[in-house]
Amino acid sequence: MKHIEKGVGFKHLPTDFIRDLSPDNVSAGLVAGIFGLSAGVIHISAGTAAGLDPSFIMVWVISYFVINGIFGLLVPAYYRLPLPMANSIPGALLFAAVIPQVGLGPALGATLIAGAISLVAGLAGMMSMVMRLIPMPIVMGMVAGILLKFGTNMVSPLENAILPASIMILTFFFSARLFRRIPPLIVSMAAGILYLMATGVDLSGIEFSITFPAFVLPEFTMGAFLAYGLPLALILVGMETPAGVGLVKGMGYKEVPANGITAVNGFATMISAFFNLHSTCIAAPMTGICASPEAGHQDRRWVAAVIAGAIFVICGPFYGYFFDLIKAMPGYFIAIVAGLALMRVLTSALSMAFAGRKHTMGALFSFLIATSGLQILEIGASFWALVLGVAISLIFETKDFEFIKQIAHEPSA
Repeated sequence: MKHIEKGVGFKHLPTDFIRDLSPDNVSAGLVAGIFGLSAGVIHISAGTAAGLDPSFIMVWVISYFVINGIFGLLVPAYYRLPLPMANSIPGALLFAAVIPQVGLGPALGATLIAGAISLVAGLAGMMSMVMRLIPMPIVMGMVAGILLKFGTNMVSPLENAILPASIMILTFFFSARLFRRIPPLIVSMAAGILYLMATGVDLSGIEFSITFPAFVLPEFTMGAFLAYGLPLALILVGMETPAGVGLVKGMGYKEVPANGITAVNGFATMISAFFNLHSTCIAAPMTGICASPEAGHQDRRWVAAVIAGAIFVICGPFYGYFFDLIKAMPGYFIAIVAGLALMRVLTSALSMAFAGRKHTMGALFSFLIATSGLQILEIGASFWALVLGVAISLIFETKDFEFIKQIAHEPSA
C-alpha cells in the first residue's frame, strides 16, 4: 500500500461538505449527474445492437449507476478532489459485443481479472511509469479529441433547432456576464426547460418503475479473457486513468492520485463483475464538468463529484422512469448543456496539447485519432490515440521524452 497516495479521509466529512457547498458546485454536480444518466443510452443502444435481452440491459444499466454512484460518493470524498466515477464507454461497447460470443458468465469473469490487473498496477505504483511514457500533451490531445464532439454537438442544433439552441447558448453567456453569483449553466438549463414547457413537451409516455442490481457469479475462460479481459485491463490502466488524471491536472491541480485512482478502478471493477457490470472507473467527461472553473473555487469542486455520485445512487433504481424522461427531452437539450459545461475544459485541453513546443506531432495525431472515433480490434479510439500518439512522438520527437534524455546522459558502465 506504500504506493497509494493518501487522501484527506472521511473525518469531518459532513461538516466539510456543508462548508464547501456552493451554488456553483451544486449546479456542476447536477449537470454531471444528468449527463451521466443520459450516457445510459449508449449502453442500451450497444446492448440492443448486440441482441442482448432487454431485461438484462436494464439490470446492466442500473448496476452502472448504483455501483458507480457508491464509489462516486467515496472517492472524491476521501481525496477531496473532483473525481466522479462512472464506467468505461469503450469497455461497455466491448462487453456488449463479446457476450453473444463467450456468454455473460465468462465475460464477467474476464471483467474480474481485468479489475485485478488494474488493482495490482495501482498497488505496485506503476502509474508513475505509465504517465512518464505517455506525455501530458499527448494525453491532452486525446482528451481534446474526445471532448470536441461535445462542442460540435452543442452547436449543431443551430441548424435544425435554432430558436431553442440560441436561447440556451445566449442565455449562458449573458448570464455569465450579468449575474456573477448565479451559475450560468443553471440559468441556461432553466431557459431551456421554460422553452420546452411553453412548446408543450410530451410526457405522456413516462411510466414509473424500480429495479435493483442483481448478484451473479462470474465464470472463467481463457478465450473470454483474451477477447475482452486483456483489452479492458489495457483500457483501464492505459486510457481511463491517464485521461482522468490529465483532465484534473489541466484544471490546475498539481497532485492527483494516479496510483490510487488506478487501484480503485481495479477494485471497483472487481466488485462490478458480481453485479452484471463491466467496469467502474474515473469518468473523464464528468471529471471535466466537476473540475472546471464553472464548478466554483478549486478547493470546493470535490462537492460537485459527490453530488453526481448521489444522483447516480438515488436515480439508478428508477432509471426506467428517468430514461423515459430523458427520451421525452429533445436531443439538443442534453447536448447543449454538456457542451456548455465542457467548453472551458476543451480550451484548456487544446492549450495544453499544442501551446508548448514538445510532443506537438504526437499530440496532433492523438487529437485526430480520438476525434475520428476509429476502432481497431474492437478497441476504441481513445486507447489508440494514446498508443499511436506516443509511437509517432517516439519516432519523430525522440528528444522530447525526458526519460530518454536521462538514459542518454547516464554515464556508461
